[in-house]
Amino acid sequence: MLPCEVLEWVKDPVGVDKPPRAALADAVRTTARTLAKKAPGKSVELRVPPFVAVQCIDGPAHTRGTPPNVFETDPLTWLQLATGQMLLDDALARGLVDASGPRVGEVAGLLPVISV
Repeated sequence: MLPCEVLEWVKDPVGVDKPPRAALADAVRTTARTLAKKAPGKSVELRVPPFVAVQCIDGPAHTRGTPPNVFETDPLTWLQLATGQMLLDDALARGLVDASGPRVGEVAGLLPVISV
């Protein structure tokens, strides 16, 4: 579960103050690692800079350089996706997620990560 101060900001980022960095970092890391536990593997790299990068989804693994399947977004967008406050198609259409590679679409089937 997300701390109230983080959840309130995720639901209303304009009307609520941004939570403290430590709380935000913990929420991002927890939800990203939860997704990685739901879909273990190394075929997609989920990046939410500056807080976390995890590998997930079963399939061929990469070992050097930039992975072929990368899903990257900012902390707010990630938490909105992870909590179901935003759909991945909407985030992609608005340019809020950089997604490359044929396997990144599989992340959509794992969202939301937590119920709120």
